[in-house]
Amino acid sequence: MPELIEVELYRSAAERTIGRAITAVHTPDPWFLKDGLDGSTASALVGLRVASARRHGKLLVLDLSDTTRLGLRFGMTGRLVVDGEAPIDELLYGPARTPNAAPHWVRFALDLDGGRLELIDPRRLGGVTLDPDESALGPDAATLRVAELRPALESSRALKAVLLDQSRVAGLGNLLVDETLWRAGLDPTRPADGLSSAEQRVLARSVTTTVRLLSRRGGSHLGDLQDSRERGGACPRCGSALTRATVGGRTTYWCPAEQE
Repeated sequence: MPELIEVELYRSAAERTIGRAITAVHTPDPWFLKDGLDGSTASALVGLRVASARRHGKLLVLDLSDTTRLGLRFGMTGRLVVDGEAPIDELLYGPARTPNAAPHWVRFALDLDGGRLELIDPRRLGGVTLDPDESALGPDAATLRVAELRPALESSRALKAVLLDQSRVAGLGNLLVDETLWRAGLDPTRPADGLSSAEQRVLARSVTTTVRLLSRRGGSHLGDLQDSRERGGACPRCGSALTRATVGGRTTYWCPAEQE
């Protein structure tokens, strides 16, 4: 968290900044500035206008009026606040605080004519960069096609690890991957390159339908598997005890009776 679904909510909120000029840039946490960006180069953004707000996977991009692109990444606990309003008040696994309760968590901010955009990140796992390398990201999970998925699966690594790799498929995080694989009936520990063509089609369809469904519900944490993601949890469909293990570096739950 946040995953593709949450960043899409941030993108929608960021659209309110389109056409507005940047009047000041605040960089209180130099560590949060990445890939050569520093306070001096950030200050050069003053006077530019926001031309558009886009999302690629978990990356939010603000296109500015001189073709500069400002990339915002949110890590596990990053939230966006625009004009004092947060599209998400709190994140699962993040501190339960309102945006104004902890000003020291503001890692980056833009003053805009008529308002302000802030990136709040308690755990400092996100970052801000100029002209991010979008070509390093895989196809966006929200519109994933099986033809795009097949090259991503050309790996002997565990299926879940591959789906979490943003260079292969952009936008999926721990919760979305577990929900997707549970719906697809696929074991997260299987080698990604071992899927049949039919299983690849099922997986591609499950990725996009899961993203759409949970987007309508309002969050990556609102899947049917979510309430069972605990020690001793049972499969919501068949009642079998879920397996819990670390896969791809993340705590993973799946149904050994249904996911093969």
